[in-house]
Amino acid sequence: MFTRVCIPPTCARCVRSFSVSVRQNAKAIIYTRNGEPTDVLTVRTLPTPPAPHGDQVKLKFRLSPVNPADLNVIQGAYPSKPRPREDLGTPEPAFIAGNEGLAVVEAVGEQVSSVRKGDWVIFNTPQFGTWASEAVAKQSDIIRVPRASDSPLTEVQAATLTVNPPTALALLTQFVSLDPGEFVIQNGANSSVGQAVIQIAHRLGLKTINLVRDREGIEELKGQLKLLGADHVLTYNELGEKTARDTVREWTGGKPIRLGLNCVGGKDTTLMARFLGQDAHLVSYGAMSKAPLSLPTSLFIFKNLTCHGYWQSRWYQQHGAEDRQKLIQDLIHMMESGIVRVQME
Repeated sequence: MFTRVCIPPTCARCVRSFSVSVRQNAKAIIYTRNGEPTDVLTVRTLPTPPAPHGDQVKLKFRLSPVNPADLNVIQGAYPSKPRPREDLGTPEPAFIAGNEGLAVVEAVGEQVSSVRKGDWVIFNTPQFGTWASEAVAKQSDIIRVPRASDSPLTEVQAATLTVNPPTALALLTQFVSLDPGEFVIQNGANSSVGQAVIQIAHRLGLKTINLVRDREGIEELKGQLKLLGADHVLTYNELGEKTARDTVREWTGGKPIRLGLNCVGGKDTTLMARFLGQDAHLVSYGAMSKAPLSLPTSLFIFKNLTCHGYWQSRWYQQHGAEDRQKLIQDLIHMMESGIVRVQME
């Protein structure tokens, strides 16, 4: 998900491109302590990096997304931590913000074999520090973006390959085997992961019930999600109405909903869980409300509900380079063929 962060203009709302027409000193958005992004982030001109040698690769960033997790990392409320840097010209160790990004290879060391000048790359190392104009990375830090010269893959799509689309794919395929025509119910449906879930589910022949907050322009939002492939869209208030259960039963033909996806937490997820059927799975991958997840004991006793947590970073930790490269290739195919379109906020 892209989001707004109100910090100096160097960090824009969705994606910041550092492309320039003349040579300028490298810059990065850094912090030396945890706190609110508006309080602790600063823009720093970096020392000129040395030419790459050995297994090093010199990179120039094209786009760097701003995800909610990036803000949590800066606040110190996220388990994945960036490494402190002592080469930024600061009096004390500092961190470069940013987890995802798309960069172009500018030069390589003599031991580098996986990429060459001009290649697009994304990042294999969590919390690499992508809110920068350029960097020197190790060959193991990056993943080449495989694409043909006539590929329709955009820079925005490539820059967002490592977090939201793979999360959506995993949520739909790793916890329960669903047959075409079965329903998935999810909250936070207008988030970047939620939108990817809609599109991938549609491709898999699954149907989706999508929950969003009521807001100004809600009908327009519902229309946008349906254009992506959403079958049904409800607000949480609509889901809480007395007629909602009959409405959902009519949509599903009385068949149980066996997969629920949660990125919100709190009372809205409690409500959504009540619509899950026998032997269903509820998968949580976020907690945007910052409220605890509270579920009735009856769902576990009488419906045999199973709850899971999913973290894409853990998947990367548990899988090697070959699996990661295959995942990226599969996602690129989905984007090039129009199955998944990245929607910027």
